[in-house]
Amino acid sequence: MAVYTSVSDDKLAAFLSDYSLGKAVSFKGIAEGVENSNYYLETDKGRFILTLFERRADPKDLPYFMAVKQHLAKKDFPCPEPIEGKDGVVLRELEGRPAVIVSFLDGLSPNRPNAAQCRALGENLARMHQALQDFTLERRNTLGPASWPVLWKGRSATAEDLQPGLSALIESDLDATAKARAQSPDLPRGTIHADLFPDNAFFIGDEFSGVIDFYFACTDALAYDIAVCLNAWAFEDGSEYNFSKGAALLAGYESVRPLEPAERDVLPTLCRGAALRFFMTRLVDWTDTPPDALVRPKNPLDYSARLAFHRKAVSASDYGYGA
Repeated sequence: MAVYTSVSDDKLAAFLSDYSLGKAVSFKGIAEGVENSNYYLETDKGRFILTLFERRADPKDLPYFMAVKQHLAKKDFPCPEPIEGKDGVVLRELEGRPAVIVSFLDGLSPNRPNAAQCRALGENLARMHQALQDFTLERRNTLGPASWPVLWKGRSATAEDLQPGLSALIESDLDATAKARAQSPDLPRGTIHADLFPDNAFFIGDEFSGVIDFYFACTDALAYDIAVCLNAWAFEDGSEYNFSKGAALLAGYESVRPLEPAERDVLPTLCRGAALRFFMTRLVDWTDTPPDALVRPKNPLDYSARLAFHRKAVSASDYGYGA
């Protein structure tokens, strides 16, 4: 069972021989995610996750991703910690792909996050930002605003097939966010997750238990991470904004790290930009995901509906700030 790359029993056994993790007793593919091949791995010494890096993962970025998680683990922030082989090496190769084994986190990802979970997520997003303040490595956001016109090129017809009139709306979003960026003040920056969706966070009940999947981590505005989370956590299935959830997330974040005035002022633009980013990558995945992949591409129209909300927002209070 695999997402993109199958792993044979013989190759797995040879791979594990480079570790001190014992022999595999259970190994199965994980359907969640759209970027990499993930497997649940249980050995006679514990439970782990094995990831094979695919598609957008640039091999030169992988040491950065490993370093982010190692830094957080040392700060006691709950995240998967990369496991070293017998030779002290974290990154290896399996089935022709870069691969890593990380520690297993207990908990479940919420299908429909409630307000308490949104508040806990906000608190721990701020904790994560603080834990990474002294992380010295940097990585450009390769799916930042400069990439959006490139992703959009040649895909307007696909957007029109999904929803008549959508192409012109996306063009207006690209233009508006480009103009807003040119006028935006400098914002506090640091290492951000950039993809903290509910399926990348674990809870035991309403209690936060960890964050996974740091493979979009980069150096960018801290408030952009908040915008990504508002898009991912505070909208309902029908893509209607849940004011209570948004207010809880923002209040949770500010209980640890208060936002600066400039961050509050630019929040609607950041939310619109974050929605545009995920609309673009979902549009690409809609047509480019291999038909035999275990994962199913997510519908770009979910983010078209979010963009419609962001176009009307004028201040942070529209997202529940200060409520």
